[in-house]
Amino acid sequence: MRGERSSGAVGPDRSEGHGERILGALLDRAHELPPQLIAPLVTDVVRGFGGRDPALLLQDYGQLVLAPLPGWGLSAGEPVRIDGSPAGEAFLRGVPVEVPQADGVRLYLPLLDGGDEVGVLALTLEAVDDDDRRLLRRFAALVADLLITKSGYTDRIFQARRLEPMSVAAEIQWSLLPPLSMTVPQVAVAGILEPAYQVAGDSFDYALNDDVLHVATIDAMGHGLDAATMATVAIGAYRHARRADIGLAEIYAFMDRAVAEQFGPDHFVTAQMMRLDTATGHLQWVNAGHPQPLLIRGHVVVERLESATTLPVGFGGEQPVISERVLRHGDRVLCFTDGLVEEREAGGEQFGEEQLIAWVNRVEHSQVNVRAMVRALSHTLKEKRGGRTSDDATLFLIEWR
Repeated sequence: MRGERSSGAVGPDRSEGHGERILGALLDRAHELPPQLIAPLVTDVVRGFGGRDPALLLQDYGQLVLAPLPGWGLSAGEPVRIDGSPAGEAFLRGVPVEVPQADGVRLYLPLLDGGDEVGVLALTLEAVDDDDRRLLRRFAALVADLLITKSGYTDRIFQARRLEPMSVAAEIQWSLLPPLSMTVPQVAVAGILEPAYQVAGDSFDYALNDDVLHVATIDAMGHGLDAATMATVAIGAYRHARRADIGLAEIYAFMDRAVAEQFGPDHFVTAQMMRLDTATGHLQWVNAGHPQPLLIRGHVVVERLESATTLPVGFGGEQPVISERVLRHGDRVLCFTDGLVEEREAGGEQFGEEQLIAWVNRVEHSQVNVRAMVRALSHTLKEKRGGRTSDDATLFLIEWR
């Protein structure tokens, strides 16, 4: 797969090897590729590698299964459960998984894009060596970028991921969200919303600007389209203020005015805004009516991050108190909305923060990366609440690395 220079040649070797030609052809064609030709292109490249039976498996909105993307040359079939499957293992761990079969090796390659994971590329080869693994890893990265880029021009990728009817409010909320996770050497984040197909007022946002991670979680009052509209204004105001490089107190004030002017004095949004210096671990936050975040250290909740609480956004609160804490390497901070702990159990009692903490401690020991942790915790908590999520429930996890 390495290029060879001709005898007596001088200067840098710019010849193409077999693998580079295949990946180069993908890059050359990707720029103006219509979305419907993603499947044939992936199929052609897999055949060029000597592979067969390719499949593009995409995470559904509920984060329960990997749904096949339909298209010419791609293997179809039923969605694959994430838990307990080789494809799910590749997805959750973010590493390739190889399964020997009678007619070769079935490979499952995570489709990673900036630490977020689109899904899994599956294919079969007769045999696999290190050159194959290196080439396929790069190919999977290109396919992930291709899917992310082209998803802005087509509905087909969204439709493949949507396995249940989705409300208009949820449609709005999903269009607002950043990637559900991000992993870089200094910091990792991951979030999840419930109920995935009916969420209305909950949302989150983040941005990594140089060494500073900005995070916001919000919960707009009410349900349905009213809540989704209010959440849209709140997130839009947060992004606008954040991009003006102003402080947390000024961000709060700007969001407060935007919600009050648009919806009047009887509407509000609870919110939590944070800034983490990823070089030093210095965390600052303003709590506008949210439950206190949990500090996780050594896979155990060690305390609630108590802080002075200001009024929710839209109520015209005074200058908020900015709370501060210096994190240790490996610390995790879990933010959540009240729908997670205020759900009533079968006996009529609230689920409560004590149960949440107990389950965080259990799940923390079974999951390594933040994306798998948030997903496992959300699904476990929903199961322990009897499968009920009558109000929106959001989890957002930050790890200072």
